[in-house]
Amino acid sequence: MSDSERSPLLSADDRKNPTNRPSEDAESLESAPLLSSSNATPRYDGEQDEVRNGDVASVASNADASSIKSAKTKSRRWPSIIAMFILALFALTVIVVAFFVPAAVEEYAKEALVLEPTNLSLESITTDGVRARIQANFRLDGQRVKNEHVRRVGRATTWLVGKLGTEETRINVYLPEYDNILLGTASVPPLTVTIVDGENTAVDFVADLIPGDAEGIRIIANDWLTGRLDVLRLRGVADIQVKAGLIPLGTHSVSELLTFEANKLPKLPAYNITKISFEEEPVPGHDQTAMAAEVSITALNDFPISVDVPELGFEVLVPGCSPYDPYILVAAAVTRPVAVRPHSNVVVNAHGVVEELPDLLTRVCPNSDSSPLDLFFKKYLGGEAATVFVRGQKSPVSDTPDWLAEILSSITVPVPFPGRSFDNLIRSFSLTDVHFTLPDPFAEPDDPDADPKVSGTIVVLAAIPAEMNVSLNVTDVRANADVFYHKKKLGELDLSHWQKANSTQIAAGKDQEATLKIQSRIEDAPLNVTDGDVLTDVIQAMLFGDKEIILAIKALVDVRVQTVLGQLIIKDVPAEGKIPLKPLSRDVFGSLEPQVGNIEVIDTTTGSISLKATVNITNPTPYTASVPWISIHVLSNGTLVGEVRAENLDIKAGNNTNVTVSATWHPSLGGKKGVEIGRNLLSQYISGYNTSITVKTHRGSIPSQPLIGEALSRLNITVAAPRLNLPGGDEDDRSHFIRDATFHIFSSTATFTLVSPLQHETIYIEYINATALYNHTEEVGRIEYDLPFAAPPGSSQTPKLPVDWSLDSVGYERLRQALGGELKLDAKAVVGIRLGMWTETLWYDGKGIGASVRL
Repeated sequence: MSDSERSPLLSADDRKNPTNRPSEDAESLESAPLLSSSNATPRYDGEQDEVRNGDVASVASNADASSIKSAKTKSRRWPSIIAMFILALFALTVIVVAFFVPAAVEEYAKEALVLEPTNLSLESITTDGVRARIQANFRLDGQRVKNEHVRRVGRATTWLVGKLGTEETRINVYLPEYDNILLGTASVPPLTVTIVDGENTAVDFVADLIPGDAEGIRIIANDWLTGRLDVLRLRGVADIQVKAGLIPLGTHSVSELLTFEANKLPKLPAYNITKISFEEEPVPGHDQTAMAAEVSITALNDFPISVDVPELGFEVLVPGCSPYDPYILVAAAVTRPVAVRPHSNVVVNAHGVVEELPDLLTRVCPNSDSSPLDLFFKKYLGGEAATVFVRGQKSPVSDTPDWLAEILSSITVPVPFPGRSFDNLIRSFSLTDVHFTLPDPFAEPDDPDADPKVSGTIVVLAAIPAEMNVSLNVTDVRANADVFYHKKKLGELDLSHWQKANSTQIAAGKDQEATLKIQSRIEDAPLNVTDGDVLTDVIQAMLFGDKEIILAIKALVDVRVQTVLGQLIIKDVPAEGKIPLKPLSRDVFGSLEPQVGNIEVIDTTTGSISLKATVNITNPTPYTASVPWISIHVLSNGTLVGEVRAENLDIKAGNNTNVTVSATWHPSLGGKKGVEIGRNLLSQYISGYNTSITVKTHRGSIPSQPLIGEALSRLNITVAAPRLNLPGGDEDDRSHFIRDATFHIFSSTATFTLVSPLQHETIYIEYINATALYNHTEEVGRIEYDLPFAAPPGSSQTPKLPVDWSLDSVGYERLRQALGGELKLDAKAVVGIRLGMWTETLWYDGKGIGASVRL
């Protein structure tokens, strides 16, 4: 190249070595001024500056030389400008590619990535982990990218690249919030995926998954199961070798933090216990049996996961006394191999064995009367979900790898065990041989003896659940029961003391279910009556109704059961039953047939008599009763005339003889009307009339239970007055005070045979004003006698009483005709009597008195 064609862009070496240039150039350079005039310098617009005065000559002289030099300068400047533009464009491209494109492509990849798992199956369980086959669909969807510029850059870049491939990659997953514990490692084989927008790549590869620190897995699992896991953060770290086709793109260290909200984590699937059965099973190598359980659980696998789970061993535990106590191991269980398939039901069958119950399970908790077993059964038998805990056995069974056993043994899963309500298992409930005991009148109000007591034989027929194929023997029962009548609470039956029981197991037949017959004799169970009105309704229904009375019982029952595991106490078993009570005969009071025997006067006043008597009475009901003490008012025509008391009575069914009662005759308690009514009642009674009295309880009938006495006072029970059973004579004469009479016609006197009901006291007749009648209306004669005479105990004769004959009457004529024989006469009299300090005037109307007529 000639000097005239050289580029004006000189290298540094050329500038440092001017000797390399021709001499004329050197000379011209040496002779050139250091500063040239601006007039000779072309402007940026290519025009010359205006020529100033004084420079015209020099301009004219140099015109030719300047034009030649200007042409050379223009030819050298354009390549420089192009080179500088290319250099600037390259620098800008480097900046964009180095800084903007990677960030945009990364953002594009994150937002556009769509990964759809289609199947996850575990091909095998190895000694180190599991070998899983992962199938998924991979694609980039640019429509998911929100930023328009990022979307354009990402689409263009991924279109240019087309496909990306990776070499075999090892991914480590850590838990940054748990001291970076290694959760696990995955070995992923080489993969190639299409990254062009919208094009799908079906990914199908087998990866080896190796669990990391078992403690980290345990912490996460337990936090997740107990609901303490709000957020889960995972940090994945890997060195990925990337290539585009055959072009290697180097190794990239990737660390990605993934955050999972707790509500977006997979949850334990809902499950159903489709089968549970218990049976006795011999223990290998021992001369004993154990309790075995077979359980089948069905759950829906809602994920695209397929796995064959081998036989696994588990431990079954129950809670201790408090949430802070360690769980109590009760059984060992083994699951059979389980086939898990995508989007289908999974059936898990488990077999568990309980050889013996640990002491911790049956030991009573501190400050309580219940053991952990009691607390478990209380929920289970009450129909609530009782929680059991399941964890893997540390000693692996069968071919279970050690690493899997270690992980499973470090995770405890709570399993709600659905309770079983026993409401419909009671087929029948009856109480027979019922015996009632009235309260002790001197007991304190809160003393159990202050309540009436019930004894009887309870017979319960309960259905045995089909899943129970074991021997059961009930030895004792106790309960606290509420008694209801027409859905109204009558009271509370206290069976808090253990009552002996026995049971008979009846096997299922062709058309008959398996049942358990339980019998128990309850003795003196206190019945605390809480509603007197309901008690009144029950007694009224028994006395006046004609339908069976049904008392409903709702109870929490404690049962001692002898099983293959030993004796168990199952507490608070909910039970409902019925106590049928037969109504009493409508003629129950007429069937009582009370008869008064020995009468003993205890005390007398001017207006009252206190006495003690023995009574024979018939109990026509199937019920029996014990009466420690009771007080009952006696009324006539609604007016109080006396009181009857009884203590230490034992009333049995049928005849009851020599029943001792105390009574007080005190008609003045009813005022003047009471005195008159009492006089008439006594007169009718000694005259042999069919008299009746009304007995009625009152608030003081049972001092320790005023509620019962007040409630029963609403019932007015009318009974026949007890018949006197006087000695001597035939059966018809035993209730008559006057047995016979002897009339002496010549002396005009009469004597009477009197039989006193008293065996120790003497009754005094103060005066008599009597009339003897024949045929009820014909007067025979009159007796008026005002001299007192005694009627001692037993049979006695009266003095000869003067008779004023009615000589012109038909009655007297009939008397004379019966001379030497007997005649039936009637008598009407007003008699004044005295017993101790008590005096009274009574009237007497006797019928059919046998009279002997003598001269």
